[in-house]
Amino acid sequence: MPKPLHTLGYRFLNTALGQRTDDSESTPALSRRGFLLLAASLSSCKAASPLKTTTNSNYRTPTLQGAVPRNPDMPFPSNFPKSAGVTFTRVLVSGNYIAITFDDGPHPQNTPRLLDILRARNVKATFYVIGRSVDLHPQIVRRTVAEGHEIGNHTHTHRLLSQLSDSEVCNELSRCRDSVARAAGVRIRTMRPPYGGLLQRQRQLVYSEFGYPTILWSVDPLDWKRPGPSVVTSRILSGTNAGGIVLAHDLHAPTVDAMPATIDGLLRRGFQFVTVSQLLAMNTEIATTQADATRANS
Repeated sequence: MPKPLHTLGYRFLNTALGQRTDDSESTPALSRRGFLLLAASLSSCKAASPLKTTTNSNYRTPTLQGAVPRNPDMPFPSNFPKSAGVTFTRVLVSGNYIAITFDDGPHPQNTPRLLDILRARNVKATFYVIGRSVDLHPQIVRRTVAEGHEIGNHTHTHRLLSQLSDSEVCNELSRCRDSVARAAGVRIRTMRPPYGGLLQRQRQLVYSEFGYPTILWSVDPLDWKRPGPSVVTSRILSGTNAGGIVLAHDLHAPTVDAMPATIDGLLRRGFQFVTVSQLLAMNTEIATTQADATRANS
């Protein structure tokens, strides 16, 4: 229900402005001084209307001040042997080494932001890219490779491979491989199936046709459900152990938001980051098996 003062005031204002109200003939004329006093009174009583603003696209979140922990320089070899194995969820290593991986990119905004975070900490990651996204953003893949990260095959269109024929599986991997070669001129060493869905028979096929081990994961923060950056960080910190392979997605902005605290927390716990291929090359099970075979043949 309108307030009486407001109703009367607007009648005076409308009359002064030459606008007609239903009973304007009975409304007394308002002097200029009275008009100004009444307008001031109404402005002090009337609730302010919401202020409409436009998005400031130039705003950037300020960077944190102070030093961040840095991953040491580790020029480890990445040429793991062909006998490494067909499927990995983690790797047996003799140090506190881990691999962090990012799926479903490149993304035009999130991936460059993530690369900035990794570069500040000297962390090398493995990116399992989608071929059609590589075709859209080849310059991001080139930057990723130039900064020392590894590129993995995550198919061309992100289909569930376990429901495809052998020829369709090979086509998905071939197209992604070719997209990466065109964009950055690098050879892919490993693959990750979308949704982790790949039959054991298909894994053997992929290994024989492409030489790709199937890389799964030991830590899954379920970041695709968007639980929030702090939850993603907490899940990764609590689930990571030496030789672990951490799954994340640079497709999602909250995941990238979680990475500074996540990576800093892992570094402060003594973990050191390597690429997936470097982690496979460290596999102590391979070294033990080769040593046993040598002794048996001697």
